[in-house]
Amino acid sequence: MAQVSFDSASRVYAGSPPVRAVDRLDLAVEDGEFLVLVGPSGSGKSTALRMLAGLEDVDEGTIRIGDRDVTHVPPKGRDIAMVFQSYALYPHMTVAQNMGFALKLQGLPKATIAEKVAEAAKLLDLEKYLARKPKALSGGQRQRVAMGRAIVRDPAVFLMDEPLSNLDAKLRVETRANIAALQRRLGTTTIYVTHDQVEAMTMGHRVAVLKDGILQQCDTPRALYDRPANAFVAGFIGSPAMNLHAAAVEGDKIRLGGLDIPLPRESAAAVHGSGLAEVTLGVRPESLTLVPADTPDGFGVVVELVEELGADALVHGSVAGESGDRLVLRVDGRTPPTLGQTITVTVRNPEELHLFHPQTGDRLV
Repeated sequence: MAQVSFDSASRVYAGSPPVRAVDRLDLAVEDGEFLVLVGPSGSGKSTALRMLAGLEDVDEGTIRIGDRDVTHVPPKGRDIAMVFQSYALYPHMTVAQNMGFALKLQGLPKATIAEKVAEAAKLLDLEKYLARKPKALSGGQRQRVAMGRAIVRDPAVFLMDEPLSNLDAKLRVETRANIAALQRRLGTTTIYVTHDQVEAMTMGHRVAVLKDGILQQCDTPRALYDRPANAFVAGFIGSPAMNLHAAAVEGDKIRLGGLDIPLPRESAAAVHGSGLAEVTLGVRPESLTLVPADTPDGFGVVVELVEELGADALVHGSVAGESGDRLVLRVDGRTPPTLGQTITVTVRNPEELHLFHPQTGDRLV
C-alpha cells in the first residue's frame, strides 16, 4: 500500500493551440484511501489515471507513489494493477489461468500461484468457476475475474477505469457495493474513474471532480453535496441536479419565482460584500416543498413532467408567470401532482440556498 500524489501534473497534446487534457493537477491520495475521479466526458479523469499508470506521458510536474518519483518509470515498475472497462480476459484460458497469468510471467512457482489465485477466488466468490473459460461466465463474473487478476499481484495501488460500464443497472449497483466492501477488506489504495456521479458518491471516501482537465473540488461525498465549491460542481453532483438560476438581489432578499426570500445573515453579507446585484441561485430539489395555494410565501409552478420513482416522485415544471425558469422538486410518490396542474411551492429553509458568482461560478458563501 502507498500514498499517491500528483504535483502540478499536466498532459498536453500537440495542436494549435495545444490541448491541456490534464492541467496542473495537484491531488494527494492517502494510504488505503478509495478516491473516485469523476467528471463529464473529456474532463481528463481517464487521462489522469493513465498518467499514474504510465500509459500517458507526464509533460509537466511529477507523480509519486509512496516515496518514489514514478513520473518517468515504465508501467511495469510502478507496482500498480489496473482494471479496465473491457475485461481483457484471454478467451482460451480458464478463470484460474487468467487470474494467475501475471504471476506466471513473473516466474513464481506453480504452488505459490495456485495459493494466491485460490485466496482471490475465495474473496470474490469465484471458487466454483476456476475451471471455466470466460465465454461461460456472465458479465458480472467476468468483471470479478478481472478484479481477481489485479488482486493476486498484491499491488501498492489499484487503478480502475470505469470497470462497471458494461454491466446492467441492477448488477452495477450490486457490484459497486462488492468493490467498495472488498477495498475496505484489502485496505489497498484505490483510484477509481467513473462518469457516473451516483457511483462516485456511493463508493469513494473522497471524490475529485474534474472539468476540462482542471480539478474543481476534492472532498467527501457529503461535503460535495452540501457545500459545492462552484456552480459546476453544484450542477454535476446530485441526482437530480441542483436547480440553478440567475436571481436578483434586493437588500437582504433574493428573488425566486416572483417570491422575495430573506437571506440568512451570512449569505446577505457575502452578497453585499461582492457588490453584486444578481447572483446564481442554487436550490436542491428536496429543498423545495409543496404548500397550500393560499400560502403567502409560495409561488406557482406549472407541472410539465412527473417521474414516479416509487417512494417519491420528481416533478419538473416552469415557474408560473416567469420566462425560462424551470425547476425540479422532489415530492411524496404516493400523491404526486398531475400534468398541467399549477402547484404552489416554497423554499423549505433559506439556509439550504446556495449562492454563486454569476461570472466565475465560485461559491459566495
